[in-house]
Amino acid sequence: MVLPLRPGEPARLGRYEILGRLGQGGMGTVFLARDSYERLVAVKMMRPELSHDEEFRGRFRSELNRIRQVPPFSTAAVLDADPEHDPPYLVMEFVDGPSLSAVVRDDGVLTGSELHGLAVGIATALSAIHGAGVIHRDLKPGNVLLARGGLKVIDFGIARAFEATSQHTRTDHMVGTVAYMAPERFDPADGRPVTPAADVFAWGAVVTYAATGSTPFEAGSAPATAMRILTQPPRLDGLPDPLRGVVAAALAKQPEDRPSARELLAQLVPGEIPPDDQVAPARPGHRTRRRTGLIVAAAGTAVAILAGSAVGLSLRSKDKPVATAPSPRPSAAARPSPAPSSADPYASLPGGGRRTQIHVAEIDRNLSLDRHWYEVTASDGTGVDTLFVLEPAGVDFVIRSLRSEGHFQDAPTCLGVKLVPGEGSWLQAADCRRSKATLFSVTATGRTDDQGRPTFYISNEAYGQVLWDAKTKKANVDQIGEVDPTTSFSFVDRGPLQQR
Repeated sequence: MVLPLRPGEPARLGRYEILGRLGQGGMGTVFLARDSYERLVAVKMMRPELSHDEEFRGRFRSELNRIRQVPPFSTAAVLDADPEHDPPYLVMEFVDGPSLSAVVRDDGVLTGSELHGLAVGIATALSAIHGAGVIHRDLKPGNVLLARGGLKVIDFGIARAFEATSQHTRTDHMVGTVAYMAPERFDPADGRPVTPAADVFAWGAVVTYAATGSTPFEAGSAPATAMRILTQPPRLDGLPDPLRGVVAAALAKQPEDRPSARELLAQLVPGEIPPDDQVAPARPGHRTRRRTGLIVAAAGTAVAILAGSAVGLSLRSKDKPVATAPSPRPSAAARPSPAPSSADPYASLPGGGRRTQIHVAEIDRNLSLDRHWYEVTASDGTGVDTLFVLEPAGVDFVIRSLRSEGHFQDAPTCLGVKLVPGEGSWLQAADCRRSKATLFSVTATGRTDDQGRPTFYISNEAYGQVLWDAKTKKANVDQIGEVDPTTSFSFVDRGPLQQR
């Protein structure tokens, strides 16, 4: 249900037109909005008092890159964010469907294949979230949406920015709903960090709620519920076997005694699980939930997650694609080598205060803004025409050229996309005004170049992937959905910006 805006609530947030209010929670207010492409999105505006909390802004900013790497198997994709806005906000895929809490309240508990599909779907989402190095921290029925296109888990990872700031670490306040919180979260003083095992505990509580209409440790008050979580076994009457045994394991008091999300899936989806690097992406099957129109793409999606396949998957409602992810395949001619799985590639990205060269891994050359300041070519040199600055713009970047430094100081030059009718889209010089042509996202490929540097795909949401055109020897931008990325880039740190 979309509610009208209250007095004082914004009509716009950045480039998003606010249409109504979807709900409100402990972290902020969620609005239905429309972007400049007439696409409906959900915008979460953080609580106004956080605008002046620099610690929160910093942690919120640091979480965004991680959150964006969660593949959209069973999660609502994060599309945009502005940590610098007053107040900060986050833009997510709009999921048109009721929450699990609303379904249970209005239609009753889930049984049979519906219940099993829900358990698989949430475990699939947690596998994707944990695989990207993110912990949800606030998994509950209100954060599980049941749309026609498939189950979607929302709000993953955001709680960390709240919990870690100075005004959210008091002993009488923690982010989360008590009934779904793991025992270790009630005693942060013992020094144990929150781990993915806390989300697995919440999974067990959510599945129990879906099957019975109550949580496994439910009591008359929040303190009494917390005490039951800490000291009593769960009440699992109403859960069928063998699901009951899986849930019981997930609700173990000690985090090390709980299965991981992948292990949950191994128990829920029978069959041998192959190694991560030996399975092709799987296309999900579908099952329709009569009362809510829910399509649970559970079994196939779970196999894809278990296989580590975060690409090439689409969830479809009838014949209409509702969520897609590209299948990146670097060209075989100069395919970069695999990167160590333990490395965090985003730590290698030069910050907004540092100079960088953008190295094209497949041709071993650097992007260069040519002497006519027009098209983007490639160069073996290291001159100022090859130097750029990645300036954060929410979760995207504006790529500023340093060629203009000292020449047109009042009109900085950035990279942008120009659409030439009949010829395609090309990367070229543009003014630095933030627009759909100058905002680029950077996504890790999971590989390195020949110097061992992590490589990335660069893309523009409006126009597509940045590619190297061997025929014209220029950088072009291919339309979204027409080709797979064949060009990857690494970033060579060339030191801090010179002070003038």
